[in-house]
Amino acid sequence: MKRILFVDDEPNVLQGLSRLLRPMRQEWKMEFAGSGAAALEIMEREPCDVVISDMRMPGMSGAELLDEVRRRYPQTVRIVLSGQTDKSDIVRSVDPVHQYLAKPCDAELLVETVNRAFALRGLLATEPLKRLVSQMESLPSLPTLYHQLMHELHSANASLHNVEKIISQDMGMAAKMLQMVNSAFFGLRRRVTSPGQAVMILGLDTIKGLALSSHVFSQVRQSRLQDFSLDRLWKHSMLVGGGARAIAHAAGGDARAVDYAFTAGMMHDVGKLILANEMSAEYKRMRKTAGARNLPIAIVEQESLAATHAEVGAYLLGLWGLPDPILEAVAYHHQPGISLVKNLGPLAAVHVADALADELIPDPDAGGSPLDLPYLTHLGIADRVTEWQRLLEKMIAES
Repeated sequence: MKRILFVDDEPNVLQGLSRLLRPMRQEWKMEFAGSGAAALEIMEREPCDVVISDMRMPGMSGAELLDEVRRRYPQTVRIVLSGQTDKSDIVRSVDPVHQYLAKPCDAELLVETVNRAFALRGLLATEPLKRLVSQMESLPSLPTLYHQLMHELHSANASLHNVEKIISQDMGMAAKMLQMVNSAFFGLRRRVTSPGQAVMILGLDTIKGLALSSHVFSQVRQSRLQDFSLDRLWKHSMLVGGGARAIAHAAGGDARAVDYAFTAGMMHDVGKLILANEMSAEYKRMRKTAGARNLPIAIVEQESLAATHAEVGAYLLGLWGLPDPILEAVAYHHQPGISLVKNLGPLAAVHVADALADELIPDPDAGGSPLDLPYLTHLGIADRVTEWQRLLEKMIAES
């Protein structure tokens, strides 16, 4: 049975949650704590799968509690449920929190958020891999983009347009911006689909606060990556993002679908960054094996980890609450046929763009990712691959 721990210093709130969620008692074992200290005592007796905490509590704040939970129990999903909507609260809590919900929160949204987190756990087969990904507070950035952003934010004439341009080129920065702006704290009626939109909504002051007071922006230490080429990953990701956007547009997608395709394409290989950064020596061995056997890296990852970079990336982005079309495209970009998505949307656009990018600019360390022609035939778009290949060839020639 799933164990859910609710933490709030107001007894009436905890009683209300208990009544609200009574129908879930057959599926959830719910615990209630009136303080951070009490919550940690409960966790010490038996760790919980999800902790949902208020933000502002006397003694230990919600952010401090969830930071401690992350340290002791990294596999636990960490959610803030708070009536405080001050952006400064989000800045303070952005490191340890996976998702944010706003009070009052209806039962349907709360249940959906928790169940979605459990559904994501099925993407990764082993607990060590879940712990490794769940404890991550940010994704490291390309050093050149990191330094450009820091220089811009510290400039007396900092421009939100320049900040947006930099962040939109980096998968780590972009993912964190989308995590924040899609939180319930902002009360937006529609999901934000592009990093540029997220930056404009957050504003320059909030982004400066993030840069100064949290670990949301950090740069990769190249020595840690064990010969993994971050520059090649960045170029490939931007090509796939641009290619997926062009394919979605050519296929008649609306502006929202086109934005989803670009964002998913840019982030489709975020799992490679996670694995190269968090388990660098082992991932170096996997890449060497893939190159020696001329296999796609995903096959060797599956043999070694019982998961691929696609599932690793989707798991983290899902914990951060990114929209489902992005998660589906990231999770299934190598195997769209096993997904439940049977339309020409972001997943199909990213799959085609990724396979074509691998064919046009091969990875010297691994075999390419083949097109799933039965899937494309089922969608009725297999005959358009040559057209879309020309789009990518044009992008490469103009870059």
